[in-house]
Amino acid sequence: MNIVKPGNKIIIIASKNPGKIKEFRRLLSEFPVKILAQPDSIDIEETGETFAENARLKALKIATLTGEWSLADDSGLCVNALAGAPGIYSARYANSDPERINRLLKELQLIDDRSAFFISALCIASPQQSILLEVEGRCQGLITNLPRGNYGFGYDPIFEEQSTGLTFAEMEASQKEKLGHRGRAFSSLKPGLRNLLNLAG
Repeated sequence: MNIVKPGNKIIIIASKNPGKIKEFRRLLSEFPVKILAQPDSIDIEETGETFAENARLKALKIATLTGEWSLADDSGLCVNALAGAPGIYSARYANSDPERINRLLKELQLIDDRSAFFISALCIASPQQSILLEVEGRCQGLITNLPRGNYGFGYDPIFEEQSTGLTFAEMEASQKEKLGHRGRAFSSLKPGLRNLLNLAG
């Protein structure tokens, strides 16, 4: 592995989701890296059967095509009463965030068990087809009856985090980063990323 000099490592986020990229810019702000979004010209078919498989697939493809390290996240909402749906199909559940939320609320309309969890699988890959790091984070909660809050994206307005009683869309970014699935996954990623970047601590 090449020794990385502070300030010159580029990491491509394997996503075109502006909300996700913005979140990763904040999460990675303490590291001497330059964050770039996935090129618009690249499309990746998510053919994995798990979040980890999809994260790995995306990270490897973007790293190979760009010649830079790539960080991929595959995350989604799993509802227990729906046998884990929408799961890995969370982003493809409908054509827009409001439509995805409406579909899920309709499917749970007559169901008492509203328990659910968010999961995030993170993977960093190098252009040499090498997996550098893989971690996973989870966050438990409930699906609300109606959307609440104006922050966040995706299913955030209908996911109530269990320890606070707040939906992700009611939380400030710093609170969501601490309690959310992506933030928890990233906490697990930090020590390994520091080692990869040849940083002390």
